Amino acid sequence: MTQESSHAADAASASGVHRVVVIVDENSNPFELGCATEVFGLRRPEIGRDLYDFRLCSPEPRTLMRDGFFTLTGVAGLEAADTADTLIVPNRPDIEVLRRPAVLDAVRRAHARGARLVGFCSGAFTLAEAGVLDGRRATAHWQWADSFRARFPAVRMEEDVLFVDDGDILTAAGSAAALDLGLHLVRRDHGAEIANAVSRRLVFAAHRDGGQRQFVERPMPDLRDESLAPVLAWAQERLDSPLTVSGLAERAAVSPATLHRRFRAQLGTTPLAWLTGERLALACRLIERGESRFEVVARRSGLGTAANLRTLMRRETGITPSAYRRRFGPEAS
Repeated sequence: MTQESSHAADAASASGVHRVVVIVDENSNPFELGCATEVFGLRRPEIGRDLYDFRLCSPEPRTLMRDGFFTLTGVAGLEAADTADTLIVPNRPDIEVLRRPAVLDAVRRAHARGARLVGFCSGAFTLAEAGVLDGRRATAHWQWADSFRARFPAVRMEEDVLFVDDGDILTAAGSAAALDLGLHLVRRDHGAEIANAVSRRLVFAAHRDGGQRQFVERPMPDLRDESLAPVLAWAQERLDSPLTVSGLAERAAVSPATLHRRFRAQLGTTPLAWLTGERLALACRLIERGESRFEVVARRSGLGTAANLRTLMRRETGITPSAYRRRFGPEAS
């Protein structure tokens, strides 16, 4: 990080912008580092304000990245981790190699002072090795699930999900699930509208629920087109209508059983879960845009009643519609 950008980061932190710090260690994966940079590190002129103050740090002045692809220099020292509101820990493919004691100590200090901890892919190993995951829920890439469970039996490993949000500690499975978790954090911090704006810039799905499967089967290229895109687009235009799984299947000209198989294969979820997620996302956007009548929000989003809206929002976001409005509505500070 240049001196100029470091001064800018210090100014941003002083102004109250949430600081995200990524620890980069020897043999770290460039992909997940890129995901963190894309979601938290870029300026957002289309939004009109900075969402995060983003910094990289490393325990060494020169850090050799995975398989020697390149060497990272010019970033802050490990002491920057002590300033993080959200600390993203190192992830690396050599899961059997113990993490540096200095890195683990930085993770423990961050946890002790109440910082939010995030592990992408094998980053869950870093968190578990630091001892902050004991008795907590977590996930990691499916190919390492057995190894993780054997090494850290005190952690409640949830395999075959995209990410796990356990409050102040969040973990994601490999590769693109880092983007899913990153956007989930933006949604938690800034609401659905801002998360959608970030996802549009990424040209990435705005919302995939953490409980969706890690491994999504892909149809063979010589099969006839079985894409769900047309029926998904059709349903998204009619979320306030009484859509059903059988209705979606009829629109797709397949049986309900076939529709379920295609949803599982292409999206890693069920038709009903997808439909509920889309309706809840619409409800959040309506609240953010200023609709204060929750009965209207429920009706326009297809969730039916204000009671159902409250139940689903509490289950999926952890807060009530009223609290969501105070946090993300037009008059939120």
